[in-house]
Amino acid sequence: MSGSYDDSVGVEVSSDSFWEVGNYKRTVKRIDDGHRLCSDLMNCIHERARIEKVYAQQLTEWAKRWKQLVEKGPQYGTVERAWCAFMSEAEKVSELHLEVKGSLMNEDFEKIKNWQKEAFHKQMMGGFKETKEAEDGFRKAQKPWAKKLKEVEAAKKAYHAACKEEKLAISRETNSKADPALNPEQLKKLQDKVERGKQDVLKTKEKYEKSLKELDSATPQYMENMEQVFEQCQQFEEKRLRFFREVLLEVQKHLDLSNVASYKNIYRELEQNIKTADAVEDLRWFRANQGPGMSMNWPQFEVDEWSADLNRTLSRREKKKASDGVTLTGINQTGDQVSQPNKHSSLSVPSNTVQSVQSSYNPFEDEEDTGSTVSEKEDNKIKNVSSYEKNQSYPTDWSDEESNNPFSSTDANGDTNPFDEDTSPAMEVRVRALYDYEGQEQDELSFKAGDELTKMENEDEQGWCKGRLDNGQIGLYPANYVEPIQ
Repeated sequence: MSGSYDDSVGVEVSSDSFWEVGNYKRTVKRIDDGHRLCSDLMNCIHERARIEKVYAQQLTEWAKRWKQLVEKGPQYGTVERAWCAFMSEAEKVSELHLEVKGSLMNEDFEKIKNWQKEAFHKQMMGGFKETKEAEDGFRKAQKPWAKKLKEVEAAKKAYHAACKEEKLAISRETNSKADPALNPEQLKKLQDKVERGKQDVLKTKEKYEKSLKELDSATPQYMENMEQVFEQCQQFEEKRLRFFREVLLEVQKHLDLSNVASYKNIYRELEQNIKTADAVEDLRWFRANQGPGMSMNWPQFEVDEWSADLNRTLSRREKKKASDGVTLTGINQTGDQVSQPNKHSSLSVPSNTVQSVQSSYNPFEDEEDTGSTVSEKEDNKIKNVSSYEKNQSYPTDWSDEESNNPFSSTDANGDTNPFDEDTSPAMEVRVRALYDYEGQEQDELSFKAGDELTKMENEDEQGWCKGRLDNGQIGLYPANYVEPIQ
């Protein structure tokens, strides 16, 4: 479009009409404008899609923030649920607006982009192929007529100049006749000039009229050719306009959520949730959970806490005593059986055995205690059982270390007892707590799930193990509350 006809140089444009030389360029420019309008429409849709995305994000953030505020706030009951329904509505509407954003970018934006690429073909030297074709068509259609128009303009200019010269010559001749000082020879020259002027006027007029006639004869063909090129541009523009109309309708459908069934359901559900709010129900709930309807532990007579703890400790330990016998502590079994360490390292003996022991000499007696009766020693053993402590040592009465014990692991000569079994303590095992446990008594350990400790003795008949925490505390704990560390 940068070029103009050489033949049109100097041609004065008398109007803004399409038929004037060079005024077809507005039609050619419309093709370039069509490409720019496609880009503008894509930018418009892209900005709207960004707005939809930001709006969706703001709805989600608003819903999340206010849902937490309402849930943590003082509102309760059905009105709270109705209030929270607005946040649910916002989340669902946010999802729909994200879908709108996706439709605008993935469908409408891409459709315009592809159409623009197919309709406008860029040239290596710049510009578009369609623009150049239109400009070449108009230039070709206008060139013959523009050439004749240029001739007409030149003939008109020559004719007007001849008329001006003629009038000047006639004016000089008239003035010379009134001047007596002018000689006849000068007067004759003026008359000849007037005559030549009239002849030039006739010649230029004839040429001017002839060029006008030729221009008039070329005008119909000029108009036909220009119309033809213009129609081609109109058809191209019609495709763009129809395409824009189609795209805008699709954008409208994507933006209009009122026709989306799920959108209608959102507000139908919101209305139902609001209508379910019941003031009477909320007041009844508050009365039952926060008011006079709540249960109350009215003051009652309570047993002294220290006595209750003592009774509970004694009751748990009394379960380990046999109902019809007494317990002897510190006894190592010999023979085929290996002593099994348990929670109290004790052995129960029937009462009839005690009677037989009372009537005979006790080989486990120290020489210093031979004056004591068996019954007194048995009473001492029972007391040891009831007041057992986890760190208490065994009575010296029954120790294998005594020199007077005939079953001592070494005799007087220092030889080994052939009937003595290996009584080394059980192997310590690292275990991990499966659950939290709070010790109920002083000899019980407390730990949290995941804590590690050392099992020192195997599980006893009542399901207890002896263990040691990492801080050195030793005590009892339920065996099924831990698992070995692999």
